[in-house]
Amino acid sequence: MALAVVLFVGVMGAILLLVGRARRRVDIWQSLAFVLPALLLLGVGLIYPAIRTMYQSLFDRTTDEFLGLDNFTEIFTNSDMLIVLRNTAIWVIVTPIVATFIGLVYAVLVDRSRVEAFAKAVIFLPMAISLVGASIIWRYVYEYRPDQQNIDQVGLLNQLLVWVGLEPRHFLVDSPWNTLFLIVVMIWVQAGFAMTVLSAAIKAIPSDITEAAQLDGLTGVRMFRYITVPSIRPALIVVLTTISIGTLKVFDIVRTMTGGQFDTSVVANEFYTQGFQLGDTGLASALAVLLFILVIPIVAYNVRQLRKADLR
Repeated sequence: MALAVVLFVGVMGAILLLVGRARRRVDIWQSLAFVLPALLLLGVGLIYPAIRTMYQSLFDRTTDEFLGLDNFTEIFTNSDMLIVLRNTAIWVIVTPIVATFIGLVYAVLVDRSRVEAFAKAVIFLPMAISLVGASIIWRYVYEYRPDQQNIDQVGLLNQLLVWVGLEPRHFLVDSPWNTLFLIVVMIWVQAGFAMTVLSAAIKAIPSDITEAAQLDGLTGVRMFRYITVPSIRPALIVVLTTISIGTLKVFDIVRTMTGGQFDTSVVANEFYTQGFQLGDTGLASALAVLLFILVIPIVAYNVRQLRKADLR
């Protein structure tokens, strides 16, 4: 890494020195001098690995035998892989919708309240914690101990169940509910992001629009439905798509809390498992390509909506 940094600084310095000493300063050459290092880094760090991954996805685990699309067929026919795809779909559907809804409702409720700053800081605080740190915190929340010989529960949820007279349960073992309990961690982290962006969008709504709506008799839920939501629609799209992309590539939470066991694995975690633990380079590359394909429509839709917003 140190060698790469030094090499990059040296190349940049040499390019800038040559450009500065050029007798005839042509704009296009100066532009290329600044753009080429970035293009070089993109090529080495993004384009080449992407092409190589697509190539490897067509071969077997040792990249010796050409299999064509057999790895992709394996993903959509193997029962374990179908569970992985099911879990990924649940993550992508539930997490963005619930996190955005919580952030939006929270932003509306605390808007212009006396404790607005404190209330926003409380829900935004999980954003300052890494996903691994958040996962460790929630592992203690879900911790399970057998209800025998007067063993005290360590996990918060199981202790609450014991207090109300119920049996403790394995929150991270019982499938398919364990996937939903993992999703709670992501929602806990992303709700603060949604609240911050949507709160800024709400404050940017022109006051004359809200005043005119109030004169027409709109209050409460009707004001929220007919004025607030349509006015912040571009921000809602950005929040939904951003959280969706982050959820598609979720790895930290699953890896830290269950390791992908008990039918909780998702595409990103399965890619790691197949590639680095089981040594199946072909299947791992196919999973990475699938993940890339799934992200493309979300990014394209986000860009399209942003362009529409700019045209307005």
